[in-house]
Amino acid sequence: MAYLSTRGGAKPAGFIDAVLAGLAPDGGLYAPDHIPSLRPYLSDNRGRLGFAGACAEALYLFADGDLSFAGAADLANAAFGSASAFHHPAITPLTQLDAATWLLELFHGPSLAFKDVAMQLIARLYDRILLERGARLSVVCATSGDTGGAAAAAFAGADAIDLFVLLPKGRVSAVQQRFMTATGAANVHAILVDGDFDACQALVKALFGDADFSARAALSGVNSINWARILAQTVYYIEAAMALGRGGAVDFAVPSGNFGDALAGHVARQMGAPIGRILVATNANDSLARAIQSGRYQRAAASRATLSPAMDIQAASNFERLAFWALGGDGPTTAGLYRDFAANGAFTLPKDAHAFITDHFSASAIDDAATRAAMRTTFETTGEIICPHTATAVAAAQVQSSRFGANPLVILATAHPAKFPDTVASAIGVEPPLPAFCADLFDRPEQITEAPADAAAIKALIAARSRAWA
Repeated sequence: MAYLSTRGGAKPAGFIDAVLAGLAPDGGLYAPDHIPSLRPYLSDNRGRLGFAGACAEALYLFADGDLSFAGAADLANAAFGSASAFHHPAITPLTQLDAATWLLELFHGPSLAFKDVAMQLIARLYDRILLERGARLSVVCATSGDTGGAAAAAFAGADAIDLFVLLPKGRVSAVQQRFMTATGAANVHAILVDGDFDACQALVKALFGDADFSARAALSGVNSINWARILAQTVYYIEAAMALGRGGAVDFAVPSGNFGDALAGHVARQMGAPIGRILVATNANDSLARAIQSGRYQRAAASRATLSPAMDIQAASNFERLAFWALGGDGPTTAGLYRDFAANGAFTLPKDAHAFITDHFSASAIDDAATRAAMRTTFETTGEIICPHTATAVAAAQVQSSRFGANPLVILATAHPAKFPDTVASAIGVEPPLPAFCADLFDRPEQITEAPADAAAIKALIAARSRAWA
């Protein structure tokens, strides 16, 4: 299998090289040249396979020769086996809310967010590759709150990796920030950027866009621009759909910021998992919802601060992969649209490309009032405490209930409510406690550096602290 740049200006790469690079050299995102089909035994043995087994299957299929099945299984077992960092044996358990609705709990990892799933696998994959190559990396990521904490938990103490996390000043919760700044690991560098998430994401792309700097720093990225993130997230869709489908399809409602999680559901569906519609929920930063609804992708001048800060994003990176596929894999056309987006902050998809997207997705934008109401109603009717991001998906499912038939509906619970104690308490009158394993989070010392939203300043920090710098 070859991995192609969505912008068509880079040479195809193998799986390992695409994962290590993160972003293609022409500024595009790597995407596989085809989506492999799940082998029949996966569904035949779904009751016995388990999360690690399903992950091994997905990793093996997408690695396509770069990893043996035994090698893929070793990595999957290290990430999700009995000695994993997850605090639930099912890794991502389902909790039933009513006769037709389930929560898919994705917050049982070390940083209490869905992004732990992919990061734990990527960390093992990087360890293996770097050991074989005798190499070091500078891993950089922008975060709207949860990616940075998951990366810090996964890479803390790694001998061959220095992690640089760019987080937006004043735009993450105190708990989210502590997961990035209180690891105690010398190789984790939290950088507080004077800007929003879109500014942090633009800085990461600028770093990769400087070929000389990228090479000297041995740069790699673990945002959802990295295909391994999407691959790992397909697993919980496959597991949930096969557990509940049983002859029919399962619909999903997904809180969305950078669109990676919802895109993973689409990939799982293309692999053959019994998945119906995917409902994308955004907050007031609704450029993604409007793009799905109208075909016009247009960002605002700046993101708005909301109760669901990990979704405060106006430029969703993974929409580029979806646009690329909707355009039939036409890299030059995708590149042209994204040149327009860079210059003017907008582009319009051709009608057939937009039709492709609406065949597979629907979307709703949820404001803060509806988010609070969904947290309160869910608690009052089911006893479940949900985070504000999960609440946007609950509210979106209510708005679009007429579009869903008799299929089971799975709502992705993307973060533990204790990551947003003030917001949750204001909505339901109960402050959710941190789990016991991280109850001392605020007793741990912090390590953080403040910086302007300036590429030169970030480059200087990385050059000074990276052990890979050449």
